[in-house]
Formats: sequence, C-alpha cells, structure tokens
Amino acid sequence: MIQGLIVALLSSGAIYLDWIGVVNHLINTILGLLTIYFLLRSSSKEWFWSGFFIGILWFWWISVSFKNYGFGWAMPIGILITGLIYGGLFYIPAKISEYISNRTSSRLVELIVKASTLLIFSYIHPIEFDWFKPELIFTNSYLGIEKWQFAITLMATLIAIYREDLRFLFLVILAFPFSSYFNKTPLPNRGIVLSNSMTTVQDKWNPKLQSKHINIVLNKIERAIDEGRRLIIFPESIFAFFLNEHQELMTTLQALSNDITIVIGGLYLDNNIPRNSTYLFKDGEFKVIDKAVLVPFGEQNPLPEWLGNIVNRIFFDGAPDYVASSDVTDYTIDGVKYRNAICYEGTSEELYKNSPKNMILISNNGWVVPSIEPTEQKILLQYYSKKYGTTIYHAVNMSPSYIVHNGEVYR
Repeated sequence: MIQGLIVALLSSGAIYLDWIGVVNHLINTILGLLTIYFLLRSSSKEWFWSGFFIGILWFWWISVSFKNYGFGWAMPIGILITGLIYGGLFYIPAKISEYISNRTSSRLVELIVKASTLLIFSYIHPIEFDWFKPELIFTNSYLGIEKWQFAITLMATLIAIYREDLRFLFLVILAFPFSSYFNKTPLPNRGIVLSNSMTTVQDKWNPKLQSKHINIVLNKIERAIDEGRRLIIFPESIFAFFLNEHQELMTTLQALSNDITIVIGGLYLDNNIPRNSTYLFKDGEFKVIDKAVLVPFGEQNPLPEWLGNIVNRIFFDGAPDYVASSDVTDYTIDGVKYRNAICYEGTSEELYKNSPKNMILISNNGWVVPSIEPTEQKILLQYYSKKYGTTIYHAVNMSPSYIVHNGEVYR
C-alpha cells in the first residue's frame, strides 16, 4: 500500500504543483520518470494500490458535484468507488504479466507487458470517462507526449530496470520533442475577448438573478464593441435557460452581432429535446451548435437503460438525458475556421479528429470547484494542443479563461 501511494503521489506531482502555481519542466520530467520506474518494478498488489490512489488523487473532484444535487454525504462513497475502479484497472494487467512471467520464467516479458499496458491505458475509458492518460504526466516536461515518444520513455526505463543500469535512462533524450520545440508559431492577434465569470451553480440557476446575468453579458458585449474587438466568447451556459425561448434577448444579441461576433453558451430546446449548445451570433443572424460529446452521468447516463433510469430518478429528479449532436461542428469567423467544443468535449479525443487548427471551447467549472479539476482540464488541453497543433480559446466560469497555443498557456 505504501509503495502504491508513493507511485500515485509521484504521478500526481505535476498536477498538484501546477495547482499551486508551480510549473517546472525539470521537476516534472523527474517525477514522471520516477513514476514509470517504480511502477514497472512493482508487483500486482502494488499496481492495485497505485491505481487505487491514482484514481483518488487524480479524480476525487468528480464527487464534489454531489453537493450540488443535495448528496454531499455520498462524496466519500464516490471517491472510494473511483479508487476501486482504477485499482482494478491497474491490477488485472499486472496480474496477467506476473502469470505470463511465471509461465515463461522471464522477467523481461513481465516488464514488456507492464510497459505495454501503460502505453495503451489512454485507450481504456471506464464509464466512458477518458481523462486518464499516463503520458499526461509529461505534458509540461522535457519529454514528448506523442505515443512514439512515450514508448521510447517506457522502453528506456524498461531496459534500465532489466539491465540494472540507470545509464540507459539517458535514452529518453530521444523522446525530446525536437520538431515542435524548434518550430513554434506566434500566437495570432485576432481581436478576441475571452470573457470570464465567477458565478456559482446556485446563483446561475436562480431565476431571480436572470436579469442581472443578462445585463452583465450585454454590458461586456458593448464594452468589447467600444474597444473595437472582433469576437467575444462567453462560458458554457452563461444563460442557464433555454435561450431560444427568450425572443427579445435573441433579437438584442442578433442586433449586437452586426458590430461584433458573439459566441455564447446557453440551453436549447429542440422540439422538447433539451440540448447543451453554443449560440453563434454573427452579422445579425444566429446559429445553434449542439454538444457532440456528453458528460458521463452529468448529461448522459452511460449505464444500461434500466439502471440509468434508476440513477436519474435518485440523483437528477428523473430529468431526461441531454441529446448530443451526431458529429462535431466547425464554423468560420473572419475567415478563420474554429472547432466548436463545450466543456468536457474539449478534453475528449473525438473533438480533435482531422486535427483542427483552432478551437473555441466554453466551460462551466462551477459544478466541481473548489478542486484540482480546472488545473487538470488545462493540462489536458495543453496535451491536445501539443498532439494536434490546435490553438484553443477557452472561456470559463468559476476559473480563469485562457488561450492554449503550441501547448503553452496565455492569459
């Protein structure tokens, strides 16, 4: 258990250091290499405890949302279940590797199976949640996060353990991202305003505060127009109501869009089907873009229908699931094509198909703060920006807004 906790702490080091404002590539590189080194040397029992504590340290914040549904008492249970899921996820392949090793009397085979497991972990998504990627620990380090670069890092560590010679670890220099490091492009100036808000979930859904929230949004748009900006982006569900049913407000936003393009999050009622959408107001017209990847449990229940209905009745007052768009959506503003993304979508691999050059992402982190979730979300966006060369314009509620370009964060 102690060995597993140490591995989990090492793997979480970069996340928690970033959370307190410390980002050091050398420290993160060392922490990442130590994580892999100790993990490859660990037994199946130690792998279980490593997975158990990694699940808790990385994802305890998932259970923070329970308090917003009146189930704060269930937070410890949710955290425990998360730990057990990832403990099992780690234990099974480690046990298989030990079994194969015992049958073949080969320690090398055991190391290869464990290293291969770490390489493919990012393709395994418990309950459709895909935030666990071992290579994420190298996002802000001197080593690359591409699969082939992570494979080199694993292989160098494996050889060092097998040959009992730490000098082989120097092979990780081959995983340095030479191409992306020396071919960085400047961040273009597109006259974009990334609006930020600090509205709690309780205030956001308080009907008595709707007029106040609307006035704040309209004032920010008018200020951006006065500043000569071309585009203003607001966070997810900045309007916590079905915006398309508020015709007067829609008309006002359409009129303002003759002077500035407006990207704003709001709910959309589509023939009695609720959707979490982006509204694009441009040149006096509007377009609604629906979310393509829904949050497991938060927006769509991944469980079998009969069990999902029970969970919805207990935790969500029987509310129906949201309905997703059939595919991702791109739109063009001032000649620049952007991939639309809403919160969880921006951290999903599916949104990066065809390697979009630009993405507008709107989020509401109010459901899971205070926690490390905004930091982990930011690191994931850096990871995808590096992997796909995508510049991400991220407008957020309840945490800072920022741009990710070349894998680096600009505020």
